[in-house]
Amino acid sequence: MRKLLPLIMKDGSHPGGRSAMTCRFRCGDACFHEVPNTSDNEYVGDVIAGALSRRSMMRAAAVVTVAGAAGAAIVGQAPQSTAATPAAAATGRGRDKAARGLRFTPVAPNTADAVTIPEGYAQNVVIKWGDPILRGAPAFDPENQTAKAQAGQFGYNNDFLALLPYGHGRQILVSNHEYTDEILMFRDYDAENPTREQVEIAWAAHGLGVVVVEEDRKTGKLTYVPRHHLNRRITATTEFRVQGPAAGSDFLKTSADPTGTKVLGTLNNCAGGETPWGTTLHGEENFNQYFANSSRPTDKRYGIGTGPTERKWERFDKRFDVAQEPNEVHRHGYIVELDPYDPDSTPVKHTAIGRFKHEGATVRLTRDGRPVVYSGDDERFDYFYKFVSSKKMRRGGSRADRAYNMTLLDEGTLYVAKLTGDSPAIEIDGTGKLPSDGEFDGSGEWIPLATATAKGAVSHVEGMSAEEVFVFTRLAGDKVGATKMDRPEDVQPSPRTGKVYVALTNNSNRGKTGYAAADEANPRNSNKHGQILELTERWNDPTQTKFAWSLFLVAGDPNDPATYFAGFPKDKVSPISCPDNVAFDAHGNLWISTDGAQLGSHDGLFGVATSGERRGELKQFLTVPKGAETCGPIVQDRRVLVAVQHPGELDGATVDNPLSSWPDGPGTYVRPSVVAVWRKDGCDIGV
Repeated sequence: MRKLLPLIMKDGSHPGGRSAMTCRFRCGDACFHEVPNTSDNEYVGDVIAGALSRRSMMRAAAVVTVAGAAGAAIVGQAPQSTAATPAAAATGRGRDKAARGLRFTPVAPNTADAVTIPEGYAQNVVIKWGDPILRGAPAFDPENQTAKAQAGQFGYNNDFLALLPYGHGRQILVSNHEYTDEILMFRDYDAENPTREQVEIAWAAHGLGVVVVEEDRKTGKLTYVPRHHLNRRITATTEFRVQGPAAGSDFLKTSADPTGTKVLGTLNNCAGGETPWGTTLHGEENFNQYFANSSRPTDKRYGIGTGPTERKWERFDKRFDVAQEPNEVHRHGYIVELDPYDPDSTPVKHTAIGRFKHEGATVRLTRDGRPVVYSGDDERFDYFYKFVSSKKMRRGGSRADRAYNMTLLDEGTLYVAKLTGDSPAIEIDGTGKLPSDGEFDGSGEWIPLATATAKGAVSHVEGMSAEEVFVFTRLAGDKVGATKMDRPEDVQPSPRTGKVYVALTNNSNRGKTGYAAADEANPRNSNKHGQILELTERWNDPTQTKFAWSLFLVAGDPNDPATYFAGFPKDKVSPISCPDNVAFDAHGNLWISTDGAQLGSHDGLFGVATSGERRGELKQFLTVPKGAETCGPIVQDRRVLVAVQHPGELDGATVDNPLSSWPDGPGTYVRPSVVAVWRKDGCDIGV
């Protein structure tokens, strides 16, 4: 049996920047288990030698690709300026005023038990764990909580957020509820002997939430509308429909569902995305931690344990016991789609996008109207993927059109990324020192794994059937030699330029004995701070399989020579560590939320210019309270929303010994919440 608490370092710190409690409940102590990817497939450093003879050709191709991207904007949008050259950056032209959208006084690093925001801005808590949202749901009473009450209340640990238009000063807020921390939810919680009621409350606190919010047009304040007919909770016991090439597969059939097409619940929903047809996507991430007693190599590749789980759910429902129900675990680890406008709709799990630890899923349309979905697999040394649909979106708003559009992600081709650096291996020494060409960059390709059609599916991976590819996607990535990355998390294409940005959070095992060493895409051994990768697909066409890439940011203390801010002067940026979720504003700035920052400050939200002479200018917009993580950023013209996840989740904290008093003050339960921020003068953010 594993230890209840993972190892704490001698200095009292915890590897990865998180508390031990967060590791315990959020990801099942993933960093203290063997890295699931033990494959010997190539990584960037392995292919450099073979690439040197083609270096000139690759550089020419990269130049053509970037030039094509600058001249070919996404359909319906004007082309944008290209990035400033290092020479232009050095001149300081235009540096007297911040990039539009980032004109605020940056928040200094701090450890305040509050959401700290810039001067001239205001905030409010929009909704908190336990707030009643459905008809009949009682007011939050944590001392007398029930599963029935929780099923009608806002869930725990809000992560991804989406705001969809609704009209009349109202919007629809959609939230993921990633995981539960029973120690902070229940007084005198016994981890070895949870009660059925506690377990069922946790089931009800997981999943998704839909709630209508209304805005005060004089400010930016948002308040939620209780008991609105669109309000909804999706939990660990809600029925889902399985769609795509693995639906009905023998790998997905269980004693409760011999058809392999119906699943109860969604687990550990982390980030997500909005679709152009008005639905939301949600990534099932660390689902492995909920399943006990496995002995199969395929499960080991997904980090599923051989013993009991932390929460002991297997004692109360055999579907969480792999020994009793071996296929239930194959029914989790997908992208979930929800129609927030139809409270009676059945949510869907899309198998064509593959099964792995999805951080999220973001969508970009091709020129002919087909969706392309990008998704990272949040694990050390795992991969990032894209799915290119073969079906075109319908732009009508009828019920039939909406139903059709919810099948768009069931047919198409799934790819995994392979990156090649363009610098000599001797110049990538693991310290983060820039190579002689002045940047970490190279070329890459999307390797096809399988194609799903209405008539069936075809595997492109030798030795694996199409069903195996879609259910055991990590193994398919291993076989084709995908590039091992430093925890690829949120992936976001720019709505202005089409460039794709990948947040790579960190990887403490990079370069250690028995693990892949630093390479040009992951240039630091024992990588504590992470990086942001910028990817430009050929001709700015997301259906292409070739791309150029570079590291846009190498995070950390700007005084550290192993950091890089797209060439922007490092004495003029905020320190940042462990990028996680990313989003764009209307000005083309990338906004980055952090998870587990290791620079002595709380996690926060940052904005950074991605183009023009101020490219790389990064400024901190807010920080979150003690023990919390910044999630789900939304940046509208007049409002910023963040999900404040796991506040107070610090080692030694309990209900009786809270280590944060946010958001309701001393003597209350700490409650994950959604926060809105706006300018006091009513003007747009950062202008």
